[in-house]
Amino acid sequence: MEGHKTPHATTPDLWPCHKSVPCLARRGICTAGRLLKNIFSARLSFPGLSFLMVLFILLLKPIYAQPHFEFSGYVIDLPIYQNLNIPLLRVDEDLYLNLNRVRLRPTVNFNRDTRISLEYEIISLYQNAQTLFDNFQQQVSRQTFDWRWNLANEQRFTAIHFIDRLYFRHDFYIGNLVIGRQRVAWGTGRIWNPTDLFNPINPASFQKIEKDGADLITTQFYFGRLTDLEIVYNPQEKLADNNAGFRFRSNFKPYDFAMMGGYFDQRIVLGGDFAGNLLTAGFRGEGIISANKNDLNRNFVKFIVGLDFQFTSKLYTLIEYQFNGEGSTDPREYDLFALLDGDIINLSKNYIYFQSNYQLHPLLNTSFAYNANLNDGSGFFFVNAQYSVTENFYLSFGGQLFYGDKLDEYWYYPNSVFLQGEFYF
Repeated sequence: MEGHKTPHATTPDLWPCHKSVPCLARRGICTAGRLLKNIFSARLSFPGLSFLMVLFILLLKPIYAQPHFEFSGYVIDLPIYQNLNIPLLRVDEDLYLNLNRVRLRPTVNFNRDTRISLEYEIISLYQNAQTLFDNFQQQVSRQTFDWRWNLANEQRFTAIHFIDRLYFRHDFYIGNLVIGRQRVAWGTGRIWNPTDLFNPINPASFQKIEKDGADLITTQFYFGRLTDLEIVYNPQEKLADNNAGFRFRSNFKPYDFAMMGGYFDQRIVLGGDFAGNLLTAGFRGEGIISANKNDLNRNFVKFIVGLDFQFTSKLYTLIEYQFNGEGSTDPREYDLFALLDGDIINLSKNYIYFQSNYQLHPLLNTSFAYNANLNDGSGFFFVNAQYSVTENFYLSFGGQLFYGDKLDEYWYYPNSVFLQGEFYF
């Protein structure tokens, strides 16, 4: 899985003066500024995005060396048995599913500073009946362009293919510029990320591996080895729906910290995160205040705080608490449609998550997790064992057990047992 970005070890300690920036970089930055100004005043179309990438390639052509091509990816096969029992919906079924994913990741490096990356995926799903949370075909909210296509759409078999990453990146002496469908890693939480306003993952979705890409223009400026400013812009169909934000990151003694803000989903958002050590344990947290500019009664707060500790070389544990001010303490007021549409990942307000990983053998790793909704009393257990057959082939066996009373959050989810094969190349 993709992780958080590491500090920039090769960036300068001080912001360089204007004259010290190479002429070509100044020309690229000035051109980027003019293009960004135009983009902010009109929605970027797919031809416009392509033109922008080509323009930057031509602009930087004098410094190109021989392009270098890289290719990687993975194949995953995930057979699943589920028991779905929801009397309210008159559903009581044994479900058999088989999910297959093929992800291809070609990259063209024009030099060490400039590249174009693509991540293309094919997903197929066989199921003996329709499932409640079968929503992998829907378009993601931060994806302006619909780059998903159906290969098959039968009653029991569905297949789609889509572009999940496609971006141009150029690194300058003072920062970098990324244009296209990409992933932005904001936040420090291990389970929940309130400051990730792009596409966070529901902790109950064990079959989800990658965070969905978002259509963004991202620029980052380096102010020092551990200090940078990131600015993102997400165009939408309507100008009023456009999203934009920033994140300033730095370090103070043993702690990394960040401040962020922006305008997302027609709401004003301010927040931050931190990560460091508390004695010998890792200590982290993050949170946001989300304000409705037209109705102050609809403002809410989200935050998490967590600890993790490496007891031995084989045993690792973490615990994380989430307060979700957007949720409700009354199950009758849960917004199930927003959950099904992927607009939210939790329904209630207070959660606790515990996880422990233990290495039984150099080739065999086990994991146990417990997630509890502290308001309605529902939750789930998750167990998994992964065996490394070779250095790039893994087999996993696991299960997920949900519990809760009628209408509780995790009452709707099916219990699952799965076997997963992963091959990386």
